[in-house]
Amino acid sequence: MTTVYTGLPARGLRAKARALAPPAAVIAGLGVCCAAVWLGDPTTPGGPLPVCPTKYLFGIDCPGCGGMRMAYSVMHGDFAGALHYNAVSLVFLVLLAWSGAAWTLGRLRGRAVRSWLHWRRTPLVVGIVFCLWFVVRNLPFPPFTGLFV
Repeated sequence: MTTVYTGLPARGLRAKARALAPPAAVIAGLGVCCAAVWLGDPTTPGGPLPVCPTKYLFGIDCPGCGGMRMAYSVMHGDFAGALHYNAVSLVFLVLLAWSGAAWTLGRLRGRAVRSWLHWRRTPLVVGIVFCLWFVVRNLPFPPFTGLFV
């Protein structure tokens, strides 16, 4: 088995196809998930998509609550609605698109392309942001009650 990051760019159709196969598989999987969210319409109560277990069992919003509705709003071009449903997930959607593009480009170039995932403090910052988002969006007084979904 050959390694992807050889330091040499992918040359030729076969090498480029081999380098792009994993990113293409991820994009295809995301396409299937987006189609399910699009068809399931999570903004309509009682639809076929599942309810967040944290919200259902405990009555509080987890850091990911509203994520499907945020994705649905983004797919329909409603960025204000996406911010309302889950602002932190919208930011992470942009960051994940950046890391996916860097991964794909790195596979074509034959060497890793740095993204936000390679920053030294990324795990710490992500953990802190998610914990703060979990607490802030569940505070029971204004203006934080506007973050409930």
